Amino acid sequence: MDLLTREEYVALASGLDLPTGAFIDGGYRPAIGGVTFETVNPATGEKLADIAACDARDVDFAVEKAREAFEDGRWSKLHPSARKDVLIRLCKLMTRNRRELAVMESIDSGKTIYDCETVDVPETIHCLKWHAELIDKIYDQVSPASDNHLALVVREPVGVVGLVLPWNFPLLMLAWKIGPALAAGCSVVLKPAEETSLTALRVAELALEAGLPRGVLNVVPGGGAEVGEAIGRHMDVDMVSFTGSTVTGKRFLSYSAESNAKEVVLEMGGKNPAVVMDDAENLDRVAQHIVQGAFWNMGENCSASSRLIVHRAVREELLARIESHARQWNVGDPLDPRTRLGALVSKTHFDKVCGYLEKAQTIRIGGKTHDGAFVEATVAEVPDNGDVLAREEIFGPVLCVITVDSFDEAISVANDTDYGLCASLFTANAKRAIRGARMLRAGTVTVNSFGEGDITTPFGGYRQSGFGGRDNGIHAHDQYTQLKTIWLDLADDEDEAVA
Repeated sequence: MDLLTREEYVALASGLDLPTGAFIDGGYRPAIGGVTFETVNPATGEKLADIAACDARDVDFAVEKAREAFEDGRWSKLHPSARKDVLIRLCKLMTRNRRELAVMESIDSGKTIYDCETVDVPETIHCLKWHAELIDKIYDQVSPASDNHLALVVREPVGVVGLVLPWNFPLLMLAWKIGPALAAGCSVVLKPAEETSLTALRVAELALEAGLPRGVLNVVPGGGAEVGEAIGRHMDVDMVSFTGSTVTGKRFLSYSAESNAKEVVLEMGGKNPAVVMDDAENLDRVAQHIVQGAFWNMGENCSASSRLIVHRAVREELLARIESHARQWNVGDPLDPRTRLGALVSKTHFDKVCGYLEKAQTIRIGGKTHDGAFVEATVAEVPDNGDVLAREEIFGPVLCVITVDSFDEAISVANDTDYGLCASLFTANAKRAIRGARMLRAGTVTVNSFGEGDITTPFGGYRQSGFGGRDNGIHAHDQYTQLKTIWLDLADDEDEAVA
């Protein structure tokens, strides 16, 4: 897609018709309590809209309508190809409105318009289309049984699902969840992050226009205590899929245990290592990957390469190249397509990241902040892996550098974390690459690159990075379905008499 100028994007932003109500049972409506909250442009501090601040009463209403839709089969009992057709129409509508969605995403989250136009919106559409095309291509099974029996293993939609989204990739995380959930035939009650509610509401409206029956996709904006907890504790929600912080994710396990023992899938934090060995080839290319991994999306990425674990023999040469590439990541107006680093999502989060910068002992590049919203690409040396910058998830554009002297030490340091979401290993030795990939305790390990795989590969983590399932790939459909065994006795009366 050809990008516009900053002035053209600003003009588009000023003309947007922003959604403000909850989207429940096929239409926008105010919160039952009549309360609203402000959503602001984090880059300017300007108020964008007053959004319906929902609470448990709105969640009850949304779940009731989702349950009605599920039980009467208006979506759950549709032929798979019919569900596919609706989701394909949604993708076409999103493609038609892609620039509106990109601008809305940028002003609501602080993300750069460059990333919204070239990554977030196209990947969102691709994700939904991929799951739509998969709907009528997933086969159930027949288990081996005797001649007198037939055993079917079939999938059924789990029911009403609660989807709780993070603020760092509002559109893309929405697609990761509603794609397989709707493909399976579930009804959805979705809570967008309070900071970034706009695009989820707009997509729900487009889904209705595409032919998704009312009540199947409900979006309930509001705070975590008011909406997220109400979803987690609701007795008529069959499962919850959550993406966000580890602290909040753990609460959903408690909510489940204290309510109806609903299934819970968690995708949480990360403190992801990029391990660079002394035999790594083309250090300039390695530096590009590390910089991309550390600073993409302002480092507001659970899979960000936030720990560089580098062999002493190549440390200085690599850091010089990293510093050179990091200087190209300029901060600025997110609506300027030349900007690489936009605003952090909120003043609260900006203050949190600044708190970590104050604890940094040695900053090699960056470390400065601008206008109470922007943080420069920062490279900080830490004495060892016990430093607070190396232990805790900063969720900002801060790369911590740890020096090691051997392969075994590098792997040991990489695994010395509470998390286990992603890891990268840079080496020219194929045997070392395979051994290292197997030894690294992470859900996704990339070799000689930064990445998360693609829509075909499952995404999730070990330890406190995840629990209960995976997003992406065919495996994502597992969390939104139940397995049922149907056992048929084929023996006739004579066979039974002989037996």
